[in-house]
Amino acid sequence: MSALDWCRPLAAGALALVLWLAASPAAAIQEIRIGVLSHRGTDLTLAHWQATADYLTGALEGYRFEIVPLPFSRITEFVEMEFVDFILVNPGIYVDLEVRHGISRLATLNNRVGPLSLNQFSSVIFTRQERHDLQRLADLAGQHFLAVDETSLGGFEMAWDELVRQGVDPYQDFARLEFAGDHDSVVMAVLFGQADAGTVRTDILERMAAQDLIDLDQFKVLNPQPTERFPLVHSTLLYPEWPFGKVSHTPTALAQQVAVALLQMPPDHPAALAGSYAGWTVPLDYQPVHDLFRRLQLPPYDQDFTLRDVVQRYRVWLVAGLGLLLLFAFLLYRIAGLNRQLRRAKTSLEAQHRLILNSVADGIYGVDREGNSTFVNRAMAEMTGWRAEEVVGRNQHELLHHTRSDGSPFPAQECPVYRSCQDGKARHIPEDRFWRKDGSHFPVEYACSPLRDDQGGIVGGVVVFRDISERQRSEEASRRHRLELARRERLNTLGEMAAGIAHEINQPLTAIAANAQACIRLLDAGLDADRAGRLSDALAHIALQAQRGGDVIRQVRQFVNKDAPVKTAVDINALIEQVLVLIRPQAQGAGVRIHTQLAPDLPRVWAQDIQIQQVIINLATNALDAMADPGLPERCLSIATEATTPGQVDVVVQDTGSGVDPALRTEIFKQFVTSKHRGMGLGLSISKGILDAHGGSIVLEATGPTGTRFRFSLAAPGA
Repeated sequence: MSALDWCRPLAAGALALVLWLAASPAAAIQEIRIGVLSHRGTDLTLAHWQATADYLTGALEGYRFEIVPLPFSRITEFVEMEFVDFILVNPGIYVDLEVRHGISRLATLNNRVGPLSLNQFSSVIFTRQERHDLQRLADLAGQHFLAVDETSLGGFEMAWDELVRQGVDPYQDFARLEFAGDHDSVVMAVLFGQADAGTVRTDILERMAAQDLIDLDQFKVLNPQPTERFPLVHSTLLYPEWPFGKVSHTPTALAQQVAVALLQMPPDHPAALAGSYAGWTVPLDYQPVHDLFRRLQLPPYDQDFTLRDVVQRYRVWLVAGLGLLLLFAFLLYRIAGLNRQLRRAKTSLEAQHRLILNSVADGIYGVDREGNSTFVNRAMAEMTGWRAEEVVGRNQHELLHHTRSDGSPFPAQECPVYRSCQDGKARHIPEDRFWRKDGSHFPVEYACSPLRDDQGGIVGGVVVFRDISERQRSEEASRRHRLELARRERLNTLGEMAAGIAHEINQPLTAIAANAQACIRLLDAGLDADRAGRLSDALAHIALQAQRGGDVIRQVRQFVNKDAPVKTAVDINALIEQVLVLIRPQAQGAGVRIHTQLAPDLPRVWAQDIQIQQVIINLATNALDAMADPGLPERCLSIATEATTPGQVDVVVQDTGSGVDPALRTEIFKQFVTSKHRGMGLGLSISKGILDAHGGSIVLEATGPTGTRFRFSLAAPGA
């Protein structure tokens, strides 16, 4: 195949593409909808008005117009939904849309009636020719009357106005008032005797006769009007013809183009001939229609009802409303009763609240966020000496705890009550001072809790406090009792150790006596250099033994003395060495070897030295008692110190005795619990109490057939 053969199909395709692009519209065609009242049925509406839509499509470039037939019941819906851009309806519907939805008229229809062009129309009230009993409008009372629609101007509303003028109310005086939905159905129903009379707009009878649908001689017009100004038979006043209107959302520029196109349409244009009209004229004055609607009190002038009209038209709603009013009245009465009950309940609760507050032994008072007192109970007033009226409204901090117990000022920003009211955290203060009205103070324990509103915001706080003077006195008495009990325990311990201590003192006393006699003999024999040297050695030995005995006596006196009132920084190793002076004689008498392993450079502990000595002696004497069995393979008391935790010193006391009865292991630190035959069960409980008071601890680490190990811990200063 040659290159020319290849090019021919490509050229043909390119030419086709160019022709297709040339035939395509430069821009998309915009659809424009014209809503037309379908008063004679959808088919006739489309047949009459589609040609008008085609005319506008040809006159306005870039737009395609289509006809949307609208039944009476859906016109407002289509306008509100902006489903149509222009509207062609009877003047009555237009007036309502103009007021409620901002419809504006562009042109008025020139109706074609034969060779005539009319821009006004009226209503025809008619019956069958043979109805000789119906000659006037007043004769229609009690008859079956048929109209097009309640919103049809020519098909009902004009006739309604005229009937009222003649003394006939269609809604009250007709035997039956019905609406057929379109003009042709009304005419045919009257023709076939399905209704006694009916009404349609002018020119309907003439059009149907021209279409050979009816014979005009079969009908009789009631209340005929003169035909000089208006050549068609009619029964009512004349009103302007249908307007062509613009919906509010339609662009004004487009509306102007449509108005110009309609006004330029020739009377004999095919579109006008198809629609049986003779073109368009400038918009007429529709004030007569407004006046008609005012007389009939139709929308949008349906608000000026008389009381009778309201009762007649809204009877059901009035009954329902009256029922609701009665229900509301009952509910209001019930609510008022409930409010009275609530007020009584509130008064009762407030009285109970005051009774409860005043029956509580603890002092209770409330504060707002600024620290001002809001309420107080009786106990608070009695404890502080301030009356309730003197406290409420005043700053509680300035009254109650402005100064610390040492006399230094207490800043309000540091007050726990103030801080709880600011950060919303509850606080418990185990000990503080409150000041009385007379200037004295008393110790208190108190708790402050924040108060919150419904939104969770802090609005103040509540303080509950109690006077702990009696508790402190009881605690002090208990402390003194424990100290005395400990001292008695020490005396009891010394009683058990008395033989060993006496032996320890007897040895230096014996040595002192022997050396003193030797000194006397040396003096009696006369002194020379040799005797003087021996005398000096004997006196030195006397002094040493006297010092030894004095040390034992001082240690015993210190041990049995009352406790020092304050804690000091103590060298734990030195305390152990002092204790060994007292227990070594007893250990030697029992055949027990003492082994110490005291860690060097230990931090000092914060303690009362006598009490800690008592703990060590209690543990040591218990260990010696546990090794009293002569059948033990080894008797050794070990005392060690160590610092396993920073800021803490541990003392470990271990023996090689028979151990603690397993049944007593969990009870060993309770009072009067002992494994000794003659023990009182106080030593370990007192030791635990001493260590608890020092912030320390004691545990039974191990026990068994090969011995028992106790460990107690003390904190270093600042730990």
